[in-house]
Amino acid sequence: MFLNYQNLFLTAWSLYICSVAPSEGANATLNISAAAESPVFLPATEDDSAAPFILMSAFPDDLEVSDYCSELLSLFGQRYETYVNCLVTSARPVKVCQNCFGAYGMLVNTYMNISSEKLGPGNESCRDSLLRSDRLMLVYLLFNNLKDMWTKSACDNCINDGFQSLTNDTLYFMSTLNQTLTCFDMYQQRNHTELCKNCKSAYKVLNELYSRMEKNDTMCIDIEDGMNVTRRLWSKNFKCSLPREETVPVIAVSAFMLFLPIIFYLSSFLHSEQKKRKLIHPKRAKSYAASLMNIQDKQS
Repeated sequence: MFLNYQNLFLTAWSLYICSVAPSEGANATLNISAAAESPVFLPATEDDSAAPFILMSAFPDDLEVSDYCSELLSLFGQRYETYVNCLVTSARPVKVCQNCFGAYGMLVNTYMNISSEKLGPGNESCRDSLLRSDRLMLVYLLFNNLKDMWTKSACDNCINDGFQSLTNDTLYFMSTLNQTLTCFDMYQQRNHTELCKNCKSAYKVLNELYSRMEKNDTMCIDIEDGMNVTRRLWSKNFKCSLPREETVPVIAVSAFMLFLPIIFYLSSFLHSEQKKRKLIHPKRAKSYAASLMNIQDKQS
């Protein structure tokens, strides 16, 4: 009797399993296996199977970012991306100051709006909600990384206040640099001796201008890299040389110092010989006088 009830139960259970769709059976199998593997999570019910794994509940109103701050954060992200893209495309040759100062200026302006105490509608401030609301302070870190890069590039030396344009010194240097590179392009396919001769004047003017800007501390990374590349082309690629005028006094002083010991010993030798002659002369005069006296005595 017990066996009949058991067979009847197994038959009914088999019919129920067969009536379930294959996909549902697969989901059930996955849920059972996941529940077996994890001691924390329970198998998902039929109502939870369609729900995405995201946070569905909202934070309290006092913790949410206002619409104004959200728009400001979105604008910061757009301008951040624009500036980073400009940095990448201007990495080689280095033109990060002259090409990207406009994008950096807009990024700085947006960050100043975020960090301002009172700016938005109703004197609303986004500083606490966007800069200080978490331990990482992501917006602050992102901006300061780019700010450090701008500072290390010394771009402020080449850009006018307000990020409006390049300085006059920078524009003049870039113009002189273009003239020198144009001369290189004109003669580089010919004999390099001709290039060294015809481009010597332009290269000399560029070197003098760079030296003045280096002394006055009015250079940025664009000028420094442009001059380094030009010098490598001049000396390494084209095998040219440009003797500096300041080397002439150095050579003269070095030659004088080299011959100074010889001059010293020669003057000492001549001085000592002169003393010897002065000392010997009285002895000779005395002996000559004595010999005369002896001759007179003998005659008398």
